[in-house]
Amino acid sequence: METDKTTLNDLAVFQHDEEFSIFHKLNFTRTVGGREKLKHIFNSSLKDIVAIENVQKTLQLILEKKDEWPLTISNGSVMMIQKFYESSIDQIPARTNSSSAFFYKIFHAPDFSLVKYSTGHAFDFIKGMHQIISIFLTEDAPENLKKILSKAKILIEKHQLYIVAAKEKTDDLSITELLGLAHYIRYHFKQNFIEVIEIYFQLDAWYGMAMAVKEYNLVFPKFIESKKPELKVNKLYHLLLNDPVAYDLELNAYNNFVFLTGANMAGKSTFIKAVGGAVFLAHIGMGVPAKSMELSLFDGLLSNINVVDNVAKGESYFYNEVQRIKNTIIRINDGRKWLILIDELFKGTNVQDAMKCSTVVIEGLIKIKSSLFILSTHLYEIGEALKNYSNINFKYFETNVADEQLNFNYNLKDGISNDRLGYLILKREKVIELLEKL
Repeated sequence: METDKTTLNDLAVFQHDEEFSIFHKLNFTRTVGGREKLKHIFNSSLKDIVAIENVQKTLQLILEKKDEWPLTISNGSVMMIQKFYESSIDQIPARTNSSSAFFYKIFHAPDFSLVKYSTGHAFDFIKGMHQIISIFLTEDAPENLKKILSKAKILIEKHQLYIVAAKEKTDDLSITELLGLAHYIRYHFKQNFIEVIEIYFQLDAWYGMAMAVKEYNLVFPKFIESKKPELKVNKLYHLLLNDPVAYDLELNAYNNFVFLTGANMAGKSTFIKAVGGAVFLAHIGMGVPAKSMELSLFDGLLSNINVVDNVAKGESYFYNEVQRIKNTIIRINDGRKWLILIDELFKGTNVQDAMKCSTVVIEGLIKIKSSLFILSTHLYEIGEALKNYSNINFKYFETNVADEQLNFNYNLKDGISNDRLGYLILKREKVIELLEKL
């Protein structure tokens, strides 16, 4: 699924303040390399249902056997192995016996300490990989998992490493056996080890995704083989909220446009981001924050939410809004399935101009039946004219006012909202009172 950096930022997949990003919330990897692999996964949405289902099956398999996952491999283990190859140490004897081993231990004591410690971490790493291979490399394993585990098995099945399988832990090795293993790992196994570590990083990324599914009770969406766009989700919520309200939504080729209204702070932006975030997660094989979700494979996901001006280029907010809409239209006018998310279109111009521009854009976009659209606006007046179009679904977020106090229930309802609460918010926040005292 195609997307861009603007959309990933709009949906909070990645953020400059990383703590408030979806990526950060779902990162349960155990190594720095695993985190980088996970970031690559988040930057590379999958483009076919088979690949997505393979990832889903991999995560499900890890969850089924999570208690058997070896925790002996840590970020510290990887760092020590890498340091072992980078450090300058005296030559480890090629053919060790009790005398040469004792000699190396006594007369090369500092190097021996590093060799012993590093080899211990390497031992644990290889031991852990043997466990993963024995547990997860089965005939019915998902193809993506089977492929990299088969490669890892070939890389570590060396007779010089059989001692790792034969011994329970490093302390069980004699000094002679330890130095013999260290010599092989340092001088003859470096390239293989680098490749095996890279494989583990990919496994760690999937492990992290699986643990996030478990931690947040996410569900795996069902993909539908369809040439037309479809999206049906039950009890969807925004992953980054502590106390979210759930939504139900159903869109298809015959009902492909949501015209969303409601007061400021009523929940429009959160809803749009929740839908976009869930569709994005679905396309990387991840679980989604919902009770259930069915969707077609989308070719692309684009948003127009957090548009900004560009002072350096002399570009106004409105100009950049227009450019974003223009580029979106150019990209999606290709018959492919896109999900387009637009929040508060044309905020950068006056109301009358915004109404005219918004109407023109909406009446153009609804001609594209191959894509789904969610568009929010505070310009509820243009909704009446749009009721002539059968494929537009009118939704709004209700705001209740009692004694000049606002109550947002964040429930998505059918219809159009005509709430205008800006003045009331100014008054509630005592801005009016401050102005009167000037």
